[in-house]
Amino acid sequence: MTKVVMQTDIPGARLINRGKVRDIYDAGDNLLIVTTDRISAFDVIMNDGIPYKGIVLNQISKYWFEKTKEIIKNHFISDNVDRFPEVFRKHRDELKGRSMLVRKANPFPVECIVRGYLAGSAWKDYQKSTNLYGHQLPANLKNSSKLPSPIFTPSTKAEEGHDININYEDMQNIVDPEVSKKIKSYSLAIYKTGVWDAEEKGIIIADTKFEFGLYQGDIILIDEVLTPDSSRFWPAAEYETGKNQPSLDKQYLRDYLESLDWGKTPPPPKLPSEIIENTSKKYQEILKILTGKTVQDILK
Repeated sequence: MTKVVMQTDIPGARLINRGKVRDIYDAGDNLLIVTTDRISAFDVIMNDGIPYKGIVLNQISKYWFEKTKEIIKNHFISDNVDRFPEVFRKHRDELKGRSMLVRKANPFPVECIVRGYLAGSAWKDYQKSTNLYGHQLPANLKNSSKLPSPIFTPSTKAEEGHDININYEDMQNIVDPEVSKKIKSYSLAIYKTGVWDAEEKGIIIADTKFEFGLYQGDIILIDEVLTPDSSRFWPAAEYETGKNQPSLDKQYLRDYLESLDWGKTPPPPKLPSEIIENTSKKYQEILKILTGKTVQDILK
C-alpha cells in the first residue's frame, strides 16, 4: 500500500505555515518546503490525499527552476536531504523527493497568471465580455481556442476564500508599478520557455500561474512552477477547439467535483478510490513526459 503523506510533523523544527498543499518549516537563513499529497479544489482541501502527488509537484518545480534560471533567479537551493539542516535529515524517508531547501523571500501579494488558451474561468468570463481582464479579444473565439498571443491576467492572493482576477492596472495599485512591469515580463518569458519545452514533448500548456518574491533586493521566482496544480496540460494529439480538453492536471478532479451536488464549501466530499487512483496516474504521467523520470526513479 502506498503511503500518502497528508501532513508532516518534524520534532525540533519550527512549522511556519501549513498551506493547502505545502508544509513550510524554518531552516535558519532558509526555508524547508515539504510538498504533501494534499489536494485542494475550489479552495477546499480534500480529506483524501493523492498518492505521490507531492513528489510530482516538487520534482516538476525543480525541473523548471533549472530550466528558467537564466531568465530569472529563483528560491531553489537543493532537494538533497543530506544538504538539509540536521533536524530534517533524521526524516529522510518521509522527505525524500517531496521537499526542497529554499531561500527566504518576501512574496508579492499577487498571483501572476499567463493564459495562452481560453479555458476554465477565462472561458466563462469571455462569454460575458470579450474584454477579458483588460485584454480586448476577438469576438469569435471558442472554448479552448488558442489566443492570438499569451496574455497576463494577475489575481489577488487571498489568505482565505477565493482569489479575484484583476487587470494589470489594478495590480499596479497593489505592487509597485516598476516591479509589476518586471514580473509581468518575467511571467510571459517563463511561460514561453515552458511552452516551447512542453510542445516538443507533445504537451500544450494552456495556462499557468507564477509567484514572485523579493530576496536581498532581487525579484526571484518562488513557490511552484508549471506543475499540474498550477497549470493546464493538454495532450497536443487530442487537442480540439470548442470543448473541454482531456488533461494531465488537477482539472480531472475539478470535473468530477463539478458533477456532484456539492456547494464547493467545507466539508469536502469523500473521493472514490477510482478518482484518487486516476488523478495520481495523471500526475505521474506528466512528470514522466516533462522530466523523463518516474516517481520510482526519484525514490531510488
